[in-house]
Amino acid sequence: MSVFTPVNAQELTEFLSHYAVGELLNYQGIAAGVENSNFFVTTTSGTYVLTLFEQHAPAELVYFLQVMQHMAKAQLPIAAPIRDTTGQLLRICNTKPAALITCLVGETLDQQQPSTLQCAAMGSILAQIHLVGQSFPLKRPPDRGHEWRLQTAKRLLPLAEPSDLALLTRTLRNQHTLNFKNLPTGLIHADLFRDNTLFLNAQLSGVLDWYYACDDCWLYDLAIVVNDWCCFENGALDTERLTACLHAYHQLRPLTQPEAVQWPSMLEAAALRFWLSRLVAILEPRVGSLVLQKDPLEFRQKLEQRQLETALIRACWVGAV
Repeated sequence: MSVFTPVNAQELTEFLSHYAVGELLNYQGIAAGVENSNFFVTTTSGTYVLTLFEQHAPAELVYFLQVMQHMAKAQLPIAAPIRDTTGQLLRICNTKPAALITCLVGETLDQQQPSTLQCAAMGSILAQIHLVGQSFPLKRPPDRGHEWRLQTAKRLLPLAEPSDLALLTRTLRNQHTLNFKNLPTGLIHADLFRDNTLFLNAQLSGVLDWYYACDDCWLYDLAIVVNDWCCFENGALDTERLTACLHAYHQLRPLTQPEAVQWPSMLEAAALRFWLSRLVAILEPRVGSLVLQKDPLEFRQKLEQRQLETALIRACWVGAV
C-alpha cells in the first residue's frame, strides 16, 4: 500500500478541525499512487481524499494545488483542493505537508486496454486543459524537460546495459535535432496516464495527480497521453485509437504545421522521458527514496517502436488533422 506516513485518528481529527467538513467517521489508506500517502476520509458531510506529500516542498505544492483549483473552477472534472477556515490550501498532518481534496467517483483503467471512445475523451480533455491553462498566471519549469532528458541520457550511457546502449545512443542523436521553435507552449499535466484518470459508466469522471504540472510544449503533453493510451501491450501504436485521440484534440485546439513536423520526435521524447526516469531509479537509486520502482522495459519497447513507426505516425496525423 502506498502509505508511507501513517495517520492516526487523533491526528486526523485535529487536522479536520481546521476545515468546515464535519466530524470524522472513518478513514482508510489508498493503495494507488507511488509518491505520496493517500487516504479516503469520510466525515459527516461526505468523503474526501487526504494527501500527505512526501517529496515536494511547500512552495511547489501551493502551485500544484492552485493549478487544480483553477481547472476545477473551469468546470473540468478535476479533484479540487479544499481551503481551510483561514483560506489556506496546505496544512501539516503528522509532520508532512497535507491537503484535503474532493473525492471524485469512478475507476482507473490501468489494468485494461482503453477503448477508442476513451482515447478520444483523453484527446478532448487534454485540449481543454491546455486552453484553460492559458489563463493561469503562475509559471513552473518542467522537472523532466528536454535538457534533463539529454543530460540524463548522456550520464547513463556508461551505466547502460550493452543491449540498451545502441538505442540510447541513437535516441540521443535524434533528440538533438528536436526543434521547439514555433511549438505552442503553456501549462501541461505532464503525467496523464491511465492510472491518473477515473471513468464512470465509460465516461471520463476525473483527472488526478497534478504533481508534475509545469509549462512546456502542448505537443509533448499529447505525446505522453498517446504513449500510454493508444498502444498495444507490446508498445506498438494502435492506428484507430491514435487517430481518435488526435482528432478529438484537434477539434478543440487545432494542431499546427510546426507540430506536425516535430510529432514523431516528440513521441520519441515522451517515451525517452519515462524510460530514463525508470532507469535512473534502478541505476542511481536514492537512499531513502519513497518512489516505487517501475519496470523500464515498458518504455524501452515503446521507444523502439516509435523509431520503427514513423510512417504510421505521420499517416495517423494526416488522417486526424
